[in-house]
Amino acid sequence: MTDQQKHDVYEPPKVWTPTASGGNFANINRPVAGATHEQELPVGKHPLQLYSLATPNGVKVTILLEELLALGHSGAEYDAWLIKINEGAQFSSGFVAANPNSKIPALVDRSGDKPLRVFESGSILVYLAEKFGAFLPKHIAARTETMNWLFWQMGSAPFVGGGFGHFYAYAPEKYEYPINRYAMETKRQLDVLDRQLAEHRYVAGDEYTIADMAIWPWYGQLVQGHLYNAGEFLSVHEYKHVRRWADEIAARPAVIRGRKVNRVFGKPEDQVPERHDASDLG
Repeated sequence: MTDQQKHDVYEPPKVWTPTASGGNFANINRPVAGATHEQELPVGKHPLQLYSLATPNGVKVTILLEELLALGHSGAEYDAWLIKINEGAQFSSGFVAANPNSKIPALVDRSGDKPLRVFESGSILVYLAEKFGAFLPKHIAARTETMNWLFWQMGSAPFVGGGFGHFYAYAPEKYEYPINRYAMETKRQLDVLDRQLAEHRYVAGDEYTIADMAIWPWYGQLVQGHLYNAGEFLSVHEYKHVRRWADEIAARPAVIRGRKVNRVFGKPEDQVPERHDASDLG
């Protein structure tokens, strides 16, 4: 170890105190919850009100809503409002009332006697699938397998996003240890998925389900090169079964539409910052 490396070794203090970390989103990171300002959420004409951004977690929900509409479930019409997380919009009093964890997406269903809030992307997927009776098998074995993979994604993706994605793409400085740590775990997860898809058309079997809709925005977009520009670094060509599945999902018309909603980055033709009617998607 060089003298410079010795100098750079971090010794944790006995009591941690917040410090400026720099990097993307540093201006909105804080160690406490709750609202920072008063602002009510807008409400549109449809019973389903979505407050989101086209991150992988946000895309899960808009894909499902567009898939439900494609099946003819007119009750799945929705308003999608843009939440600019880089500006701290998720800390408004209205958003915190919809999701006390201040993370997108948040859904408010106003079709009943009282508005019903649904937060956490996996919970929203299950709620909508059960509400409309679609994309979640009724048979106990198939339903359980779908839920297995849905919860696998919910538990695993933070290593890909908050771990690998943060240190590889967003951190103000590149450090070998965390990048290696999270790259190894990301590749292990891709291998888990590749082995499953080697034996099945879709993640949970032969039926397209909310498990696919949850997993594709993370792992599908990763192997297609849409996340972190890390395809070459992670050698995603090795996961041929994931790539086959990712390409098939990406070609679905509802997925193409769902990816555009609440999107404010990428190609202009792929951006629909807010969605209040099917015609908004062209």
